Amino acid sequence: MIDRSARWVTGAAGGRLARGEPASAGPSRATIDSRATRPGDLFVGLPGATADGGEYAAGALEAGAWGAIVGPAHEATAVAAAEDAVGGSPCTPAAVIVADDPLAALQRLARAWRRELDARVVGVTGSTGKTSTKDILAALLRPHLHTLASPENHNTEVGLPLAVLAAERGTEALVLEMAMRGEGQIAELVAIAEPDVGVIVNVGPVHLELLGTVERVAAAKAELIRDLHPGASCVVPASEQLLGAHLRSDLDTWTFGPGGQVMLLSFAAGRAELEARERTIQLDLPYAEPHNLLNTTAAVAAASALEVPVGGRVEVQFSSLRGEVVELPGGVTVVNDCYNANPMSMRAALDHLIASGAERRIAVLGAMAELGPESPEFHREIGAHAAAHGIDVLVPVGDEALAYTDGFDGETHAVATPEEAGALLEELARPGDRVLIKGSRSVGLERVLA
Repeated sequence: MIDRSARWVTGAAGGRLARGEPASAGPSRATIDSRATRPGDLFVGLPGATADGGEYAAGALEAGAWGAIVGPAHEATAVAAAEDAVGGSPCTPAAVIVADDPLAALQRLARAWRRELDARVVGVTGSTGKTSTKDILAALLRPHLHTLASPENHNTEVGLPLAVLAAERGTEALVLEMAMRGEGQIAELVAIAEPDVGVIVNVGPVHLELLGTVERVAAAKAELIRDLHPGASCVVPASEQLLGAHLRSDLDTWTFGPGGQVMLLSFAAGRAELEARERTIQLDLPYAEPHNLLNTTAAVAAASALEVPVGGRVEVQFSSLRGEVVELPGGVTVVNDCYNANPMSMRAALDHLIASGAERRIAVLGAMAELGPESPEFHREIGAHAAAHGIDVLVPVGDEALAYTDGFDGETHAVATPEEAGALLEELARPGDRVLIKGSRSVGLERVLA
C-alpha cells in the first residue's frame, strides 16, 4: 500500500486533485487496466495509439478504484463517475487527479515512492538473459532482504513504474528489469528507478532495425552506467569490450564471467562453486543451463555489490515462457522458451538442446525480429549452427523463419502458424524426443502447446 495521503500522491504525480479528500489514505497499487482494477487501486488512464485509457476511468471508479489519474479531456467524466464511487471504502470518496501527461505523472509518482521506500534498487538490462538474471538475483536476496522483483514483463516506461508502485512499505530491495528498443529508453527508466546497482548482462545483435549496429546497442545499454549516481555499483561482463569506454572511475565496477571478479569455478550435480573477489561461494542450483550459470555469476556480483552474503540452496521461480520444461504424454519433453529470441539467446537455447540426452532433438523455431537488413543472414547462421551440432529436426514457423533452412540440411517441416506446429508435433514427436520451442514474441509460439 502507498501509505501516504491523497494530497501527497497528487503532489508526487505533479497533478491536481479535482475530487477527493486530500487527507485520505493512499491507494494499494497502480494499474493501467480497468478490467484488472481492484478496490483500492489507483487507475491511470494512459493515452495510446488506438485508444485513450482515460475513457475507461469511469468504469474503474465504478469498480471501486481508490481513484484515477486522467488527462484534462477526461476530467468531467471521471469526476461525475467518482460522485457515486467510494474509492474502495464506504467512508472515503474516490479521488480524481488531473495531469497534462498521465504517463509522466505515473513515472513521477513511482520515483517519489521509490525514494519513500528507501530500498536498495538494482536495475538489470541486457540483450538476452535479463529476466532470468533478475529472477536469480531476487532468489539470492530474498533470504536476507524483503525483496520485490519486476513481475513478468514489467520492464518498460509503463511497466517499471507499476512494479515500483506495487512495493509495500518495508520493502528492502527492488530488482527491476529494464528493457529498451532504442536510444534514451534506458535513461528514462534509470531516472525513475534511481538504481544503486546497475547490471548489464550482455550486449548483442538486437533491435538492429532501430539502432543499426551492435556498438549503438552497447551505448544504449550503457545509459544505465552513465546515469548511475556517484558511488553506485555497476556489474558488467568481463569479456564485453564494447562497454569499456562507458565505464566510470567513480563507480564500484564488478566484472563477471570467465576472467572476471565473479566467476564459476566448478559445477557438478547441481552444486556450483564460485569466486567473488577472492571469496568462495557455494550454491545449490535447480538448473544447469550454461547461460543460466553465467547469469548466476552476474546475480552473485550484484548481490555482492549490495554486501548481501549469499550461499546454499537457491529457490528460484523463473518467469513464464522462459525455459519452462513441459512433459507431454507419451514421453516427449518440451522446453518452452518462446517469450523472445535473438541470435544470442537462440544459440544458447540450441546449445542446451544439443547437450541434452534425447532420442531426437527437434527445434520449433519462429523468426527473430528487429534484426534489420542482415536478418536473413542471422537466421541462416542459426540454421547452420543447428545442423552442425546435431539438431535432428527443424520446424520453421512462418515465412520469415524459412531463412533458417538456408543453413540447415537436415529433416525439415515448414509450417505457417503456431497451431500448425502444434498439430505437427502430435504426429511427429516420439517417446524420448526433446523439443525446443523458441522465437520472438511477435510470432506467438506459446500457441504451439495450446
